[in-house]
This record gives sequence, structure tokens and C-alpha cells, in this order.
Amino acid sequence: MSLSLSACIVSYCDYDEVCAAVRSILQYTAGDLALYVVDNASPDGCGHRLAETDFADSRVEVICLPKNVGFGGGHNTVLPKLTSQVHFILNPDILLESDVLHPLADWLMKHPDAAMATPQLYFPDGRIQHLPRRKPTPWLLFARQLAPKLPGSLFDRADRHYTMQDEDLTSPRPIEFCTGSFMAVRTEVLRQIGGFDENYFMYVEDADLTQKVLRLGKVYLLPQFRAIHAWHRAPMRDAGKFKMQLGSMMRYFKKWGIGKGSL
Repeated sequence: MSLSLSACIVSYCDYDEVCAAVRSILQYTAGDLALYVVDNASPDGCGHRLAETDFADSRVEVICLPKNVGFGGGHNTVLPKLTSQVHFILNPDILLESDVLHPLADWLMKHPDAAMATPQLYFPDGRIQHLPRRKPTPWLLFARQLAPKLPGSLFDRADRHYTMQDEDLTSPRPIEFCTGSFMAVRTEVLRQIGGFDENYFMYVEDADLTQKVLRLGKVYLLPQFRAIHAWHRAPMRDAGKFKMQLGSMMRYFKKWGIGKGSL
């Protein structure tokens, strides 16, 4: 008997991208699935357009929020609705190329120590994304900002360590930081920890959620499964977003400390 699955995408002014993600999920995922699309009060009318879109599949439910409650808050909206065994937290820029959700969920449920997992993600052009990470420290996050501008430097080496590029990631292994772009989590675990901490409006909320999950089980990278992720990174030239990111980092370190990870 196949597992019951649920998934949630939080949208904000990205109608075409969300539609592509939804259609790829429906195309490659048969059986018991509840797919929620939560629109965070998009000012361009994205939510209303999504609500009027005929996806020709009763498994899709669009929820239009009256105000923008942030990434974590948007995902938490569906918590009371979940009756699944495994829940997927997905970005709107995710595309499936094959049936990934069911086999990934099967792997998760067959390993009692596993509470959360993520597949290997790739850019649309086929390049690998280095998203599995060690637990953040102030130094590693600082080095990550400078590494792209200084290849081969101490900062670049620190960033490669942070993103685990100095490890063999060709087989399933535990990680300390699961990207919010694509998370598979046991629904009972997500419910037990109360979902995302909504004090993070944006940035670092996935690192925080990972730490909460790690109290109940292990978090795995599963490279035998793959998906496409466009990965739209906001430029740090945006002062408002940079300030928000710094605030989220400070909240995270105040909550979890600044010690080294265990891997």
C-alpha cells in the first residue's frame, strides 16, 4: 500500500513558476496526495489567478492569505489540514522530472532513525547545487558572503566546508542543515515540533526547522533522488533583505548558540 503524501508550495508573485511546479508534481506523483498552494497575499494578484486556474486535479487546493505571513508562516497554514504520513515543503521553483515523492517518502518511512530528508537538487542546466550544509556558525555564514568573490581563498575553503563539498555525498548520509527548497518530513514530527518558527519572516527558518527536527531524529541527504531547482537568490545589494537576513541570523544564534556542528 502506498503512503499518503501531502505537499505545500508558498507563492509570492510567481504565477507561471508555481503553475509549472504544480503541474510537474501532478504529472509524476500518482495516488494519495494533497497538494496545497498557499499564496502570501501577492500584490500582483498571483493568488487569485492560481485560485481560478483549472489544474484538472482535485488533489490541489489553493489558499489565498489576506496578508504576507512569511515563508514559515505560509507553510504553517496547512498544518491543521494534514492527514498524511509524509509532508513535503517545496519551493515554487522546484520541478520534478520523475516520480520522486513516493520513493523518497518510502525510504524515509523504512528508516526509523530518519525524521527528514532532501534529494540532490540541480540547476536547470544540469549543474549540481551544493545545498546540504553543516550547522551554521557566524564564521561560516560570513565566509559564504565573500567566497564567490575570492575563489581559492580562506573564505572559499570555509564555504566549501560549510556546503560539505569536502565530503563524499554520493550515498545517503546525515546532514545538519536541510534546505527549505525541498524538505520531506514525517508529518507526525512536523506536527510535534509545531512547524516553522514564525518569528523568522524570511531567511534561516529552514536551518531552525532542521535543528528542531534533529531533536527527534536524523536528517538525511538522499542523492539517489533528484529534482530541478531554479534557485533565485536575492542579491545582497538589497539593503532591506540584507538587514532581514542579519536579523534572522542573530535570532538563530541566540536560540541555538554559535558552536560547531557535529559532522
